[in-house]
Amino acid sequence: MNLTHSDLPEPSADACAASEALVRVIAAEIEAAGWLSFARYMELALYAPGLGYYSGGSRKFGVDGDFLTAPELTPLFARALARQVAQVLAASCPRVIEAGAGSGRLAADLLPALDALGCAPECYQILELSGELRARQQAILAEHAPQFIDRIEWLDELPERFSGCLVGNEVLDAMPTHALRWVDEGAVPGVLERGVGLAEGSLVVAERPATGALLDAATALPVIAPWRGEISLAARSWVSEMARRLDKGALLLIDYGLPRHELYLPQRDGGTLRCHYRHRVHEDPFWFPGLSDITSHVDLTAVAEAGFDAGLEVLGYASQANFLLNCGIGELLLQGKDDAGETAASELRARGAVNVLISPNEMGELFKVIALGRGLSGPLLGFARGDRVHAL
Repeated sequence: MNLTHSDLPEPSADACAASEALVRVIAAEIEAAGWLSFARYMELALYAPGLGYYSGGSRKFGVDGDFLTAPELTPLFARALARQVAQVLAASCPRVIEAGAGSGRLAADLLPALDALGCAPECYQILELSGELRARQQAILAEHAPQFIDRIEWLDELPERFSGCLVGNEVLDAMPTHALRWVDEGAVPGVLERGVGLAEGSLVVAERPATGALLDAATALPVIAPWRGEISLAARSWVSEMARRLDKGALLLIDYGLPRHELYLPQRDGGTLRCHYRHRVHEDPFWFPGLSDITSHVDLTAVAEAGFDAGLEVLGYASQANFLLNCGIGELLLQGKDDAGETAASELRARGAVNVLISPNEMGELFKVIALGRGLSGPLLGFARGDRVHAL
């Protein structure tokens, strides 16, 4: 259910002050340029130094944050994922890169799980641009995986070349997206880019004709005007860059999204842009900028195309449920039940968490896993059953 402003918890005075400071930064950029694309607005709202959602000081992940990600639900997610990562490492190079490591929980669980499989990476690199999140990751790893600290390195930029396995869990959905409106007014249909302007000191929607690469991408979509939605050129570019730099191994990307023919349906008019604040979903990205996460569904066809065009093979595409079941999460759950000291309460929590991960009414169908690779032979474990590459 999407909420109105009156249903959202009131931010603290400090949070409001930080948001107001961010609005001043955004307004100054609008005044200088006359207009901001929504993609640029989203970039500032999420990543402006010291003020953006991911670069500020508020807690984002977990029960006390704004949303729960799969690694926060249960370590069984990382243990199942480790089986797929281990297969890639064995066939390429003992190196893992995690893009956007969030709280650090996935790394803290994945490293011991890989070690238990005899595939602990020689190097675990975390690509994280947020200094605040980097500090939290360092604290989590120091507490929960101290034996691997000397193998962990934080990256400020993409490596020029790499082999091994790149893991990206909920990375693409938070990349800046362009907002558009397809119109059928008058003799010539067109595409308008929706951006941000100022009216009496407030942030408002402003539009102008789409041009260049954005217009090319928009006119190539199966959209019937009138229609509103999003295109993330940033996600496509990022996948292309990572693909170009991969010598041997795979990119494992886990995110919520749909193939193009499902994402741009008439009934999805209005787009998939959503904001997350204190475990509530709302649809106003101008509500206290910097305090809400802003996301949109990933065009998974575009992800596959970006990798393929850069020379990678699409190795698999499946729902998160099928991927985790193929990687043995059910077996891992039963193993936990037999562990010494396992209590009835912890077993119940684990079962509940796994149900959220694989249930089609929860994360099981909403989230997808796509693997893009180079130089790997044979099928990947996570796509043994339920592979939907043909649906992309």
